[in-house]
Amino acid sequence: MANLTLLQAVNDGLKIAMREDPSVLVFGEDVGPKGGVFLATEGLTAEFGEERCFDTPLSEDGIIGAAIGMAMNGLRPVAEIQFQDFIFPAFDQIVSEAAKLRYRSGGQYTAPMVIRTPYGGGIRGGLYHSQSGEAYFCHTPGLKVVIPSTPHDAKGLLIASIQDPDPVLFLEPKALYRSVKGEVPEGSYSVELSTMRTAREGDDVTVFCYGAMVPVCEQAAESAAASGISVEVIDLRTLYPLDEEGVLAAARKTGRVVNVHEAPRFCGYGAELSAIIAEHAIEHMEAPIMRVTGFDTPFPNTLEHNYLPDHRRVLDAIERVHAF
Repeated sequence: MANLTLLQAVNDGLKIAMREDPSVLVFGEDVGPKGGVFLATEGLTAEFGEERCFDTPLSEDGIIGAAIGMAMNGLRPVAEIQFQDFIFPAFDQIVSEAAKLRYRSGGQYTAPMVIRTPYGGGIRGGLYHSQSGEAYFCHTPGLKVVIPSTPHDAKGLLIASIQDPDPVLFLEPKALYRSVKGEVPEGSYSVELSTMRTAREGDDVTVFCYGAMVPVCEQAAESAAASGISVEVIDLRTLYPLDEEGVLAAARKTGRVVNVHEAPRFCGYGAELSAIIAEHAIEHMEAPIMRVTGFDTPFPNTLEHNYLPDHRRVLDAIERVHAF
């Protein structure tokens, strides 16, 4: 076992996948010799050469369009979008082409490709380097959306995503890149997509979260325990396709649910979770389902600490549903 940061685990996962399968290519803006703005691809060009890890022009739609063509012709591209905020020029390529390829071709073609991109706040990047756009893509059938929160899962989920026969959007919480460390197995392993992880066992309240909100919710659960409230923290890991049965079982277990994400509240991912639970487990609910989210504003710079949910806001929601 190696003790790695989440960023190092991503780098290790890319190296393992490229060593195991010569059809895996990595490309994007500054990912080559420089190793990317966060150094997630550091050392890949040196080991695999510029034919397998290379820089591209500053053209997100070109990056994704090229990846689709490669995937249709036997390669397994891993395309990096430097920041998730920059992905929108490629939105049509992702939603209208990559995600629909299997369906529109009657299964003759698919797009086994991964789109890696750092997302979310926590680095004071301001409104153009801090957005959380996962809900846009979870609305798209044919596209898988994956978000790790631990180094172990980052490597295992990334390898599983590269091996998957369909396009996967792999969102990396940049606030956790270097702030969390954990034991990561050496060599190749995978974490099955569409499976959630119980980050903390509990009996009184269930908190659903993902990405950078997982450690925030774990801290809130620790504070709640001091008041005698037992909180179960569920790390969703794959947002789409969701492990709905796992979600419903966790919600029924406690009858009290808090959904947490840093994206804006309106039509955010927590709303879909709330709807699923309300439709299929309402008879088990002992309190209204609560959401703790970012605000319905552009992402602020100097007020980032106010915008992002913290353990105090999550703890307040936990206490309110517990006392209902």
